[in-house]
Amino acid sequence: MNGLDPRGPRFAAVLTTVVFVIVLLTGSGWLALAQAVVFAIGAFDPRRTPYALAYRYIVAPRLAPPVEREDPAPVRFAQAVGLAFTVVAVVGYTGGIPVLGIVFAAFALVAAFLNGFFGLCLGCEAYLLIRRLRAGAVSGS
Repeated sequence: MNGLDPRGPRFAAVLTTVVFVIVLLTGSGWLALAQAVVFAIGAFDPRRTPYALAYRYIVAPRLAPPVEREDPAPVRFAQAVGLAFTVVAVVGYTGGIPVLGIVFAAFALVAAFLNGFFGLCLGCEAYLLIRRLRAGAVSGS
């Protein structure tokens, strides 16, 4: 039980997609701030976010056990990237620069949508690319 059930982060990404759609429709910096808190928790431990807990206690018991598990490190990195984008969106919405909020909320929406509906985690892919580049730099020295 060391790794994550990969369906959990996808479930969380679907909920995050819904949150960002609402943020973009309402311009709510406060809702974006709530999502930033979720990302902050996930950057430390993706198993502890409210979305992960909902998945674990409500959704997962109704599903077959996962066939495989995934390393939580790329998910933590993706959550940190989501946090950074969402903090900029919060600053835009609450600081009177709504276009900044809209642009960064839209970026976060696209990333969440791709993960939730297609299983493409952009932050996870960036994490793996950075690891490969670092390994290449170390071996090339």
